[in-house]
Amino acid sequence: LSLSASNLGDQEYFFKSNPIVVVYSSNDGALEEIGRTEVIVNSSSPSWNAKIILQYQFEVLQPLVFHIYDIDPQFHEVGEKMLKLEEQQFLGEAICNLSDVITKQNRLFTLKLGVSEHNLPNPSKFGELTVQAEESAGSKALMEMVFHCSDLEIKDLLSKSDPFLLISRMSENGTPVPICKTEVRKNDLNPKWKPVIMNLQQENPLMIECFNFSSNGKHDLVGKIVKSVAELENMYHSGNGENFFVPASNAHDCHSKEVLKSQVYVEKYLENSRHTFIDYISAGCQLNLMVAIDYTASNGNPRLPDSLHYIDPSGRPNAYQRVGN
Repeated sequence: LSLSASNLGDQEYFFKSNPIVVVYSSNDGALEEIGRTEVIVNSSSPSWNAKIILQYQFEVLQPLVFHIYDIDPQFHEVGEKMLKLEEQQFLGEAICNLSDVITKQNRLFTLKLGVSEHNLPNPSKFGELTVQAEESAGSKALMEMVFHCSDLEIKDLLSKSDPFLLISRMSENGTPVPICKTEVRKNDLNPKWKPVIMNLQQENPLMIECFNFSSNGKHDLVGKIVKSVAELENMYHSGNGENFFVPASNAHDCHSKEVLKSQVYVEKYLENSRHTFIDYISAGCQLNLMVAIDYTASNGNPRLPDSLHYIDPSGRPNAYQRVGN
C-alpha cells in the first residue's frame, strides 16, 4: 500500500505538521500494528515513500485502521519503530477494508479522516487519506527465455556430455535459490533447450549453471554465469554469448574463477505481464454459481425415511441438504 494525505489539520501555530501513518489490522476490535511510514517534515499534504506490505486474502474480510500522528521535532532523530505514539499529537483516523481498495478499478481509495476516541484541540479539519494498492512486480512479471550453448567441455569418458541448465535466483545473503531447470540434452556439446518460463523480481540476479547429467545424481558442473535479467536481455539483443566460469582450482582466494571457452547465449527473450486474480476482481469480474440436484425416482419416495430426498417433518436436513451445507 502507498499512502498520501491532503489538508491535514495543523496542530502547530507557526509550522506545518510532521506526519507519520501507523497502519493496523482490526480483529474483533483489537488492533494489531502492520507497519509505519517514515516521518515527513513540515507538510500538510505528504506523500510517504515507505510501503505497507500485506497479503490480500479474497475470502477474508481484512479491516484496516490508519492513524496519523504529528511527530514532535524533539523526536525526529528517533527511529519510526521506536516512537512512543502516546507522546505524539493525534491528527486523525481512517477505517476501511482492504477489499475496498482492491476492488477499485485504479486501486485508489480516498478516505475522510475523522476522530473516534482521541480528543483533538481543533477537530474542525482533519483532511483526507489516499490509499493506493499495487501488486509486487515479481508476482506479475513473466519471462520466457531460450538458451543455447557452444563448445561445452566433454565430461563423459565414452561419449559427449549430457547437459542441462539449472537457474537460481540469488537471495539477499548471496545464497542461490533454484527456480527452474531445463531438460537434459543427450550427447550434445552445442545444446539448445526448450523455453523456460520464470516469474521473478527483476532486481534479483540469476545464477545459470550448466551441469552434465549423471544417473547417480552427482552431476558435474560444466560452468556457470551470474547475470541480472537486464543483462540477459542485453545478451539477447546483442546476440553475444557469455563465457562460463568455474571456481579456480588450487586457488587461495575463494572468489577466484577460471573462465572457460564454453559460452551460453540467450536466443529468445520475451517478457509479459500475467493477469492475476486481483486484476480480474478490480476490473469488475463476477463469479456466478449454479447448483442443481437431480431428484430422480431411483432415490425413492421423498416422503419415506429411506429416501435420500426425505422431507423430514421435524425439519432435519436430508443427505443432500447436509452435503450442500
